[in-house]
Amino acid sequence: MHERILTRLASWKSCKVMVIGDFMLDQHVYGAAERLSPDAPVPVLMAGDPRDIHESPGGASNVASCLRALDADVCCFGVVGGDQEGDSLRRRLRDMGCGVDGVIVDPSRPTTVKRNLIGLAQHRHPQKMFRLDFESREPLGRAVSERLLGAILNAIGTVDVICIEDYNKGVCTTNVCQTVIDAARKVGKPVLVDPAAIEDYGRYRHATAITPNRTEAELATGMATPIDASIEHNARLAARLLGDVQLDAVVLTLDKHGALLLQRDGEPLHVPTVARTVYDVTGAGDMVLASLAAAIANGFRWDDAVAFANAAAGLEVEVFGAQPIPLSHIRRAILGLARPRSGKARSLEDLRVELAVHRDSGKRIVLTNGCFDVIHAGHVAYLREAKQQGDILVLGVNADEEVTRQKGAGRPIFNETERQEILGELLCVDYIVVFPEPTAHELIRAIRPDVYVKGGDYRPEQVNEFDLVRELGITMKLLAHRPGLGSTTIVERIRRLEAEQAGAAS
Repeated sequence: MHERILTRLASWKSCKVMVIGDFMLDQHVYGAAERLSPDAPVPVLMAGDPRDIHESPGGASNVASCLRALDADVCCFGVVGGDQEGDSLRRRLRDMGCGVDGVIVDPSRPTTVKRNLIGLAQHRHPQKMFRLDFESREPLGRAVSERLLGAILNAIGTVDVICIEDYNKGVCTTNVCQTVIDAARKVGKPVLVDPAAIEDYGRYRHATAITPNRTEAELATGMATPIDASIEHNARLAARLLGDVQLDAVVLTLDKHGALLLQRDGEPLHVPTVARTVYDVTGAGDMVLASLAAAIANGFRWDDAVAFANAAAGLEVEVFGAQPIPLSHIRRAILGLARPRSGKARSLEDLRVELAVHRDSGKRIVLTNGCFDVIHAGHVAYLREAKQQGDILVLGVNADEEVTRQKGAGRPIFNETERQEILGELLCVDYIVVFPEPTAHELIRAIRPDVYVKGGDYRPEQVNEFDLVRELGITMKLLAHRPGLGSTTIVERIRRLEAEQAGAAS
């Protein structure tokens, strides 16, 4: 499965996704929580400037944010109030690159705001203490509902997939949901729904798929789930939803137990999760919906799409708050599941995946290359200095055939596997990749490092790769050559000593 996902990820393309639902603004007030109130047994949050409130997209807004992190083109359709918070939310969505023409302003209702009070234990460990909600749950008025549906129906034929994110705040009424689902089916567009915690899922009837968690599924079906629920029981939950709501698929999320997929006329499939250090489950459901939508739009099979979304949600719970997980991070997680490894040696394809994650984190990539046959103190000093030019050092090692061509018969002394193992023990080296070409041109094109390092007593323009490095805007660093420490000199000295000893013995 994971190998199939990697193959799909290799040809991942941007898709256009319509997000409909309850758009919210998350606010975070940070402060120190170090004492109890003298007049009540409650903790006191010592906040800073009361105007210093950190804002981020929440609810359907977070689904849009997650989709943008997956390289999707997103158009948003929902309702905000005619207030400062609504202006801020629309601006943030626009700044993310989302289309907001479908986000209708309704002055009769407030923008949904979740204000979180965050205590910093020991000034560095954030912990949610309390949350204040500002919202209306009244169904949309007729005029606003018609405006919203008009905007949706005008754009529905231009997207690849539709997401409905329902928090039961009055936007996703039965009329809105059924009108959208009916229109989508007519133009052949899948509709994926993250349902609200409600007892009746009739508003989602005939959607392509829904993604409830187990608690939501219990509420909607009336089927109580024991604490030690079996896969068979979860499958019965999914089957009830599949039949009652007349869906094509149900993706039942099971917290630490992963997810269960049930398709119409199919067998239930349990997709286990990787054990994670759960930090905050906020936004995990949003990440599942976004990941499923992007995967389905990219032609994934349902089982592969669920595994992909499961990996994304696993990464989401490891961070504080609702933070979108970049595609490169999910790709790296899938890569680790498909090809468990130890050590620093990588194929070029796998290396590019892992380097993308480091780039997303703002790390500078350094590349250098060479034969590195018979490792000596000069190599160690050179590689240590090369690592100082950035954050991640990638070492390109010439293949055995190329070493023989450059150094002559009898070389390399150590084959490429042995050289990788030796070099992998150096702390300054992060990744090692073998390349067969006589120069590093193709390696540079593939990796696109921030810095390219060479050693030797020559000018930059004398380096074979100089023109390419300059063309790609890569910084070149030349490190001083340490005389008397060359591998060839060492090999010749050893062979001379061997010859002398052999002559003495004869």
